[in-house]
Amino acid sequence: MSGKLTTHVLDTSIGRPAAGMRVQLFGIGEGLTARTLLGEAFTNEEGRLDAPLLEGDLLAEGTYELLFGVGDYFRGNAHAYFLSQVPIRFEVSEPSSHYHVPLLVSPGGYSTYRGS
Repeated sequence: MSGKLTTHVLDTSIGRPAAGMRVQLFGIGEGLTARTLLGEAFTNEEGRLDAPLLEGDLLAEGTYELLFGVGDYFRGNAHAYFLSQVPIRFEVSEPSSHYHVPLLVSPGGYSTYRGS
């Protein structure tokens, strides 16, 4: 079984997918301070990425961080907003599994969970 990392973003202020949001993926190094940019994509009309951020042998055990550009998204949609970026740091302990990390966001708050 080949593992993969996916995400999607829902704008809970309008009850719709968040299209056009920048998503960056970082690998977090020893000491949890060094970050390496592993990839970047923008959400499509369904609030999803067109391809997994990592899959197969590229998904390894370790610490990762997704960084969502929520400020640019809300500014582009004429919303007042509080959050500029949302970082979600998480661990991959079973690289053969599917890690789905969704973001539910509004101009003033967010939540996440490990989906399927």
